[in-house]
Amino acid sequence: MEIVSGIVVFLIMWWLVFLMSLPVGVKSQQESEDETVPGTPESAPEKPRIGWKVLATTVITAVLFTLYYFAVQNNWMHINALFG
Repeated sequence: MEIVSGIVVFLIMWWLVFLMSLPVGVKSQQESEDETVPGTPESAPEKPRIGWKVLATTVITAVLFTLYYFAVQNNWMHINALFG
């Protein structure tokens, strides 16, 4: 696997995992017992915890990419096998 294609695959995996993790554990201000922050809608998240989600996404993606990398390097997954 070329370095550029590896980086591209990692970034695509990272964004997919990140977007899937965004709604996890989020409670809106409307559901919260605290008051709504002035200037924000009630549906805005109370504590989105983006930093933790970025860290968790990076760790999960590193594990998934490692599995993908070994599958490609050991010819367990080969693109030519799909098309003929």
